Amino acid sequence: MTSVAGLTDRVEHYRERFATFLTVEVGPAEEELARLDVGTPYNPRLDEDGRMHPAVWEARREVQRRSAKAGLYAPHVSEACGGGGFTRAEMQHVEEFVYHRSGLGLGLAALGWTEGPNAAIEHCSPAARQHWLEPLVAGEITAAFANTEISVGTDVLAMETHARRDGDSWVLDGRKAWITNAHFADVLQVTAVTEPGAGTRSLTMFLVDADAPGVTRGRDIPTMLDDGLTGELHFDGVRIPAEDVVGEPGDGFALAMAWINWRRMCRGGMCAGWGAWLLERALDRAATRTSGGKPIAELQAVQHMLADMDADVYTARAASLRAQVELDELPGGPYGMPLHPEAPRLMSLIKVINDEAFFRVADRAVQVHGGTGLRLGSPEEKLFRLARNLRIPAGTVEIQRNAIARGLLRRDHR
Repeated sequence: MTSVAGLTDRVEHYRERFATFLTVEVGPAEEELARLDVGTPYNPRLDEDGRMHPAVWEARREVQRRSAKAGLYAPHVSEACGGGGFTRAEMQHVEEFVYHRSGLGLGLAALGWTEGPNAAIEHCSPAARQHWLEPLVAGEITAAFANTEISVGTDVLAMETHARRDGDSWVLDGRKAWITNAHFADVLQVTAVTEPGAGTRSLTMFLVDADAPGVTRGRDIPTMLDDGLTGELHFDGVRIPAEDVVGEPGDGFALAMAWINWRRMCRGGMCAGWGAWLLERALDRAATRTSGGKPIAELQAVQHMLADMDADVYTARAASLRAQVELDELPGGPYGMPLHPEAPRLMSLIKVINDEAFFRVADRAVQVHGGTGLRLGSPEEKLFRLARNLRIPAGTVEIQRNAIARGLLRRDHR
């Protein structure tokens, strides 16, 4: 291992292979997509239903399939399930590299994200592993995490979607909303109430065939990301075989939190990579944009914005990496069931620090670029909207502060 935590030889090897993949596989795919005039991967044109243009979606899917074939798609998945088995500290370096080098291009699709395999699904049965998990790791299908409901977000235990036993199977009824990839997913990772009143044991997670009878893809939900990927899912008497229960009945809350916590931990690398990219673009803009015959980089006001961007990227990155190392060292690691008492505080620290630092970075990036930073579809404008969005999904920044305080008070009263 090198002197930087998590920067192992296999991370270095991954980054080298990914850089080659961007040149050999992703570059030509981006050129072809540009010729189709259907928008860009993260500013796509939308179809008549408000959903991502199918050509853009298929370009992303092709990159995912090629990435999986190259062994790049699922480094975060355990080796037992066909992934790379990377630690969270290693994954921060991977994610930072991918987001820095890809910017807002197709390369982002090469690393499994919310539509790919995740730690929660690894608890599935042998039959479900063959049917669902292995194709996910291979990039052959995509998933959607269906947890949130139209009036239920952070308060997971208040959800109304429910499932009941019926012989050797389960019957699912309910409605989910604000679901990323609702329109395109092949398998739905659904949490539902199976034992009302049982607290954190009241929920169960299911893997649901998106084309099963009784499953309806509902309306598109336009958001500030404007990418045509968010929608509703309806379940009306959907029959689910017992082998598609993830873990055991009653494990749903812990499994849902494993997925949510994964998203929180990914903030470290994602925001470090994009933050560094925005800073580089701001430096270039400041050096080439003139005012009064001189580059604006000579103006102290601009210099201070650049310095503040650097400070936010540096401190958030360092704090995140330290927290990832601590999570890796906990008994059970970041995905233990039950989760170590110290883990929620560390995960919430990663999310709130990055959510707020990256928002400031994106805001200053727009300011440095001036009018061009306000152009719809510019990288600065897009990432400003995305930065504002980040402060809500996977638990609001307010909820993160609650979790941090609980962790501190628990530790203080032991």
